[in-house]
Amino acid sequence: MNSYVAPDGAPRCSWAGSAPDFLAYHDTEWGFPVADDRRLFEKISLEGFQSGLSWRTILAKRPAFRAAFADFDFRAIAEFDENEVDRLLADTGIVRHRGKIQAVINNARCAVEMEQREGSLAAFFWSYEPGPAETAIPQTASISPSSLTLSKELKRRGWKFVGPTTAFAFMQAMGLINDHTTSCCTRPLVAAARTQFEAPRRR
Repeated sequence: MNSYVAPDGAPRCSWAGSAPDFLAYHDTEWGFPVADDRRLFEKISLEGFQSGLSWRTILAKRPAFRAAFADFDFRAIAEFDENEVDRLLADTGIVRHRGKIQAVINNARCAVEMEQREGSLAAFFWSYEPGPAETAIPQTASISPSSLTLSKELKRRGWKFVGPTTAFAFMQAMGLINDHTTSCCTRPLVAAARTQFEAPRRR
């Protein structure tokens, strides 16, 4: 698999060089394990907004999304009403798609329930961390058995815009799998972070 050689001379995943904002995101966020519920909710929300679009578009708009959606505090978003939907539909800084906006509000309410039932969103999501036997050659898959199972369970609990491809991209980004290419200089850093990471447990 081709690599992108960054200005520092070290190889990265090829996609890291395809947009100006991608290198920093690749080096400091993508694939590193996350246990913060707000960040997990933000990411799965943004992955839903990305459906049919590019991550470049969503990443560029991320500051505006954060401002529009109460910094992805799902407890606050769960209280949004139709007036908030109208406000968001008028916000030119974000993707103005009624279905996706309503899905984030719906999912925030589901997240509140999940937090109460599981102890945290992190405890729930990390219970779907794939085992070694499931890990494919990096960046050769867009879904996996675990992402199919996660998607199915989220939908059963009432979440929307959480298909298996969205779930897989979420798992890649939040560190449930290390999908950096084998030649990428960030892969061992993610591997070390995963070794030190203690996944929260469900109740």
